[in-house]
Amino acid sequence: MPALDSNVLVRYIVQDDAAQLAAARRLIRRCVAQGSALFVPVTVVLELEWVLRSGFGFGKDEVLQTLSSLFSAAELSFESERALEVALHLFRKGPAGFADCLHVASAAQAGEQPLWTLDKAAASLHGAAQLK
Repeated sequence: MPALDSNVLVRYIVQDDAAQLAAARRLIRRCVAQGSALFVPVTVVLELEWVLRSGFGFGKDEVLQTLSSLFSAAELSFESERALEVALHLFRKGPAGFADCLHVASAAQAGEQPLWTLDKAAASLHGAAQLK
C-alpha cells in the first residue's frame, strides 16, 4: 500500500499550488481506480495538523472538520486510527492541543497511563497527570 506525506495532504486540502494539487489528485484517483487505499502514518497527521494551524492559520474548528473528513475518507488508511479518533474527540472537548491529545490517546492505546506532563492543559485530559 502506498503512503502519503503531509505535504501531499496539505496541497490537496489548501489547494494553493495548482501543479502539486493536480499531482496529488492524480495519485489519489489512480490508487482508488486500482482499489488501493493510501496509508497515512500517525506522524503525518501530527505534522498536517501543525502545518494547517501554524502555516495556514486554520482555527480549531477548521482543523477538526478537516481531520474528521480525512478520517472518514475510504481511500485513506490511517496508522493508529483508533488513537487518532480518540485524540480528535479529546481535542474537540478540551483545552489541550491536538499533539497532546494524540500523546494521551497513544499512551492509552498502548495501555500505558498516565501520561505525565508539565503542561496544565494536557494534564486536564483523562489519562494524563501533571508532574509537579
